[in-house]
Amino acid sequence: MSETLLPLVLFVIVAVGTPGPNNAMLLASGANFGVRRALPHYLGVNLGFTAMVFVVAAGLGATLLQFPIFSAVLRFVGITYLLYLAFRIATAETSGTQAGRGQPITFTEAALFQWVNPKAWIMATSASVTYATGHSDPIVQAMVLAAVFLVAGSPFSGIWLVGGAAVSKWLSSSRRRRIFNGAMAGLLVLSVLPILAETIWHG
Repeated sequence: MSETLLPLVLFVIVAVGTPGPNNAMLLASGANFGVRRALPHYLGVNLGFTAMVFVVAAGLGATLLQFPIFSAVLRFVGITYLLYLAFRIATAETSGTQAGRGQPITFTEAALFQWVNPKAWIMATSASVTYATGHSDPIVQAMVLAAVFLVAGSPFSGIWLVGGAAVSKWLSSSRRRRIFNGAMAGLLVLSVLPILAETIWHG
């Protein structure tokens, strides 16, 4: 187990710390609502993804992905929801006060989003296959993988949230905030394009 632990930690740091749908949304939430109001969003991302890693590593994910209809539905729902979130960010209120900018993504929304987030599925399945601990009990192995993602990954997604809050002071005007939100929405749309292209190519 110790032989795979360090490579797994490095994989988690790179996978969780690099740009993707979750981090783009956390950056936008931090900038628009501050760390305190966006904290449920942050917790939903990390705890929801941890639960997903556990389920996938325990074997259910591989079983579900064997059915083409499941993969197709997952892609469709994931693409649709990401585009909805991009629209929601792009059209968010740009009031000078946090209270006037609507509501941040809730804990439940963020947790459920992990199950239709294509990048989350790729990370979870890749880790469960590549960094298997070799433990005879798949449940124990799944618990180890999930724990590593939670402990090693949470600080790096937190950096995106805090970074968004730090950027907020430079978004003092509605125009700047509108441009920033548009850029974040654009990042989400860009994250959809590879999935959409793959769906069309294999469709």
